[in-house]
Amino acid sequence: MTIEERQQEIIDEFSEIDDWMDRYGYIIDLGGALPPISESLKTPDRLIEGCQSRVWLDAEMASDGTVHYTADSDAIIVKGIISLLLTVLNDHTPDEILNADLRFIDGIGLSEHLSPTRSNGLLAMLKQIRAYAAAFKAKAQA
Repeated sequence: MTIEERQQEIIDEFSEIDDWMDRYGYIIDLGGALPPISESLKTPDRLIEGCQSRVWLDAEMASDGTVHYTADSDAIIVKGIISLLLTVLNDHTPDEILNADLRFIDGIGLSEHLSPTRSNGLLAMLKQIRAYAAAFKAKAQA
């Protein structure tokens, strides 16, 4: 599934949930379904700077040239937000990740319902996801 198709799928799912408390509940459920990250990956170098909560992110380049991310957070809403990002961006090429226009964030109304600290955290998570993709792209071109 393309990044655009995944975004549309998320927008469609959220459009069926009217109340923002229910949407937060859904985001929390998504975080709960996030595959656990190995405790050995919860290291300071994998912590995302700029998040008020602790968020760990790791990435590997698969043999097919796609990037696979794993993540965890000690905050349930933040874990749900990183889960949404990974649902859209996981298992795509570095170029696809770097060029993605993540319209689903505004499309589901998430940006307007986050506190300033959570908005900063969302931007920090996205920045780190893209930093991994850029590093893998540079390594592949070397």
